[in-house]
Amino acid sequence: MLITIDNVLDLADVRRFRELLDAADWIDGRITAGSLATTVKHNQQLEIDSDLAVSLGNHLLRVLGSHPLFLSAALPEKIVPPRFNRYADGGSFGTHVDAAIMRVERANLTLRSDLSATLFLCDPDEYDGGELLIETTFGAQPVKLPAGSLVLYPSSSLHQVTPVTRGARTCAFFWVQSLVRDDGERALLFDLDQNLQQLRAQLPADDQRLLALHGVYHNLLRRWAST
Repeated sequence: MLITIDNVLDLADVRRFRELLDAADWIDGRITAGSLATTVKHNQQLEIDSDLAVSLGNHLLRVLGSHPLFLSAALPEKIVPPRFNRYADGGSFGTHVDAAIMRVERANLTLRSDLSATLFLCDPDEYDGGELLIETTFGAQPVKLPAGSLVLYPSSSLHQVTPVTRGARTCAFFWVQSLVRDDGERALLFDLDQNLQQLRAQLPADDQRLLALHGVYHNLLRRWAST
């Protein structure tokens, strides 16, 4: 399942993030790349444990923790603290797949990457290139979203960032261990939950049909959840 979520960060947050990130000290992104990714990764990143990365990442996590569409789609159990990258001057990241197991040293935490997320912090007209190309069963899907919007997709997907030939592309990115590890099961739960939310706006809270479907959702979640 590939889903885009608009306006995760509002304009004020995007502006504050950009002001701080535009003045930040960036390092070579290959420092955090795996053995295969090192040869295809050409970007910059913030130091993972820098005060700025931790502060902005914590703010983003607080926003996501109360975002109904993100919670419905991801069913998050654990989240790798958000990181920040920058592509400019031809920077790119060739085709790769994200590591299956992530380690967060400062939290003494290990998690499985079920979902990958990229939050765009630049508008599409600020740079040329820089599309996130995600391989799906329907072919490669290019993603280039407005600032503040996020794309969520299976971490098992092959993906790449095309070269940025003008301007700069700045993003936050992170990984999610979901309560439901199977993407197909998670997609069914998401579709059911979204339809339930629409029905809640149309039917009384004690409508038996609504209550029955609510029970189906939670019984499926109970069956499929890994916790």
